[in-house]
Amino acid sequence: MQVRSLVLFPLAVLPAWLHAQTPTPPPEADGGALAPVVITGSSSASNRWLGTATVDVIDGRELRDGQLQINLSEGLARVPGLVIRNRENYAQDLQVSIRGYGARSTFGVRGVRLFVDGIPASAPDGSGQAANFPLGSADRIEVVRGPFAALYGASSGGAILAYTQDGTRPGEVRVGAVMGSNGLWRLSTQATGQTGTPEAPGWSYTLDVGKFATDGARPQSAADRTTANVKLSRAHEGGRTVILFNQQRAFALDPLGLSRAEFEASDEATTPVATQFNTRKSVSQSQLGLAWDQALGGGHKIELMGYGGTRQVVQYQAIPTGAQGITSSGGVIDLDRTYWGWNGRWRWSGEAANGRVNVSAGLASDRQTDERKGYQNFVGPTLGVQGALRRDETNRATTLDPYVQGEWASDQLTLSAGVRRVHAEYTSSDRFIVGANGNDSGEKSFGATLPVVGARWQLTPGLQAFFNVGKGLEIPTLNEVAYQSSGAAGFNTALNAARSTSAEVGLRGRNGAGLWNATAFDIRTDDEIVVQNNTGGRSTFQNAGRTKRQGLELSAEYGLGPVTLTTAYTYIRARYEDSFRTCTVTQCPGVNPQVLVPAGNSMPGIPGQQLFAQIAWAPNLAGSWAAGSVFTLEARHTGRVFVNDLNSDAAASNTLFSLGARFEQTTGAWTWREFVRIDNLTDKKHVGSVIVNDGNSRFFEPGLGRSLSAGAELTRRF
Repeated sequence: MQVRSLVLFPLAVLPAWLHAQTPTPPPEADGGALAPVVITGSSSASNRWLGTATVDVIDGRELRDGQLQINLSEGLARVPGLVIRNRENYAQDLQVSIRGYGARSTFGVRGVRLFVDGIPASAPDGSGQAANFPLGSADRIEVVRGPFAALYGASSGGAILAYTQDGTRPGEVRVGAVMGSNGLWRLSTQATGQTGTPEAPGWSYTLDVGKFATDGARPQSAADRTTANVKLSRAHEGGRTVILFNQQRAFALDPLGLSRAEFEASDEATTPVATQFNTRKSVSQSQLGLAWDQALGGGHKIELMGYGGTRQVVQYQAIPTGAQGITSSGGVIDLDRTYWGWNGRWRWSGEAANGRVNVSAGLASDRQTDERKGYQNFVGPTLGVQGALRRDETNRATTLDPYVQGEWASDQLTLSAGVRRVHAEYTSSDRFIVGANGNDSGEKSFGATLPVVGARWQLTPGLQAFFNVGKGLEIPTLNEVAYQSSGAAGFNTALNAARSTSAEVGLRGRNGAGLWNATAFDIRTDDEIVVQNNTGGRSTFQNAGRTKRQGLELSAEYGLGPVTLTTAYTYIRARYEDSFRTCTVTQCPGVNPQVLVPAGNSMPGIPGQQLFAQIAWAPNLAGSWAAGSVFTLEARHTGRVFVNDLNSDAAASNTLFSLGARFEQTTGAWTWREFVRIDNLTDKKHVGSVIVNDGNSRFFEPGLGRSLSAGAELTRRF
């Protein structure tokens, strides 16, 4: 498959290059969303063409049309370098990594920064969740890869930025419903509009509320989620004010992963301990944000943003009762988080040296306070209930980062540079000091200066080359520094942040028929963070020395009459450059782990190859009820994925096919849209995602078999 993919992919890219014409500038993106946190300039297509950073943009219609609108993974497979998978386990969120950053995460998102309308969806310690991305009202999603992602702060191996729609005139109301296999359904409503009059507009508003539920493909995998997002914005002379509010309520049973033997026996089974302990998770989160900007004249502008929120999580795990002694964290997680942050920035735009200049400088700060308790997950012989206290502490993470970025651009050349000084402070106050369980209080700080430079050269009107290089820093999360690798009480002060140097070089082209990109990257990391021991309810981490990630990303979109071909291919070779030792048994001696991971082993959780290809056919059916029809055929290939540092097992490669059809009818102010979709057309048994370095060897999360979904949406303009 590797050679075949490398041969076939250029055939998809080549037509867009060979048929080069005078380029037609892409339309400007709709304004109104909060500007990116750091990267200078607007996110319009023309500015992305003139910029040096690697940014892919997925339009909101592409995210919604013919999709369930439940998971971020539905519409982002077309982005090369990005691994984003639905675990089919809503208790653990999506599995997300960019160029290998974040691949070690067993739950949530690590190493990739998430933002919604400029407000972080990632905590200061680098952990985040993608479940609160409002797909129903998304204007676009931008995926930032490469060295410039580091300007979003620590643990920014990449960044995913969601921007919601602005209310406009005329307004509209959308009501949608979806049904699918395994008892899945979704109901949602979006309303956008503007108060006042066309001559004197008032507040623009966007409201998005929805609920979904599923019985799950396996026992103990049912879930439901309710979301609400509100966006209010109002222009004033020379500026704008934006108010944002979102809320999420979710509950999910947790089917856990399967061992190799369990997966081979049945990909629709659930490991027995999941039902014995009734593993489950509930989440409640609310957040409020405010942004304000004001032009000062002479090209100067000031921007201020602040936000705050709360998040409550209760999770019941399947930790064996015998492992929940006095030094264990227990089998029930009870987290109560409060968080807030702000960002102040000055911008200047003008002309200099026959080019356009954008300069920005600012200061950003974020803070999270976690009131964390842990309990046994049993009382006597009864499992899956809250028992005796085993953890009681307050964890805090605070960041304070100044940054500067500048860009000079002409039609032929763009030069960019930036630097961010990242600084994070962790503290933990332990209140559960009983018997052999010593004081786990401690503190740890991380800091580094992260410079990045880049250049873009216009070779022909439709062809350009670019190059970027920079430094990055991935800090461990609060969970990852919670315990010393030796098993002793206290923060793991020996655990360092991973430092990386990242470089990329590429070509990008466009013409009247399509566009394409080809990027090669090289990432060298020191002190890579890895699991040392993951048993008995406690995970400890260590630094593994040097790693190297090298790869190639190719993507193209080419239109020929009613047919559009979209392709994205990623090749990555991720290896440990140094050998290190790890633990595979409970109570492994932290000062002398017993199993050698040799240099040259592959880093787990990272597929060596990914390929996405879609053919979309939009026949001319003018005058019929199916005038807006689009029919799609998709293929998604995922290469082999190792499950642990020892490379003792791996999820096999797989290729899945999907068919879709969507229709649209408009009568006056009313528009109907319908879709039907079949995923995994050949009903192939496959591993959807892996749980990296799972201490119980339950590495495998099965992907869905053949599944059918259908939906309808009614829009009324007013």
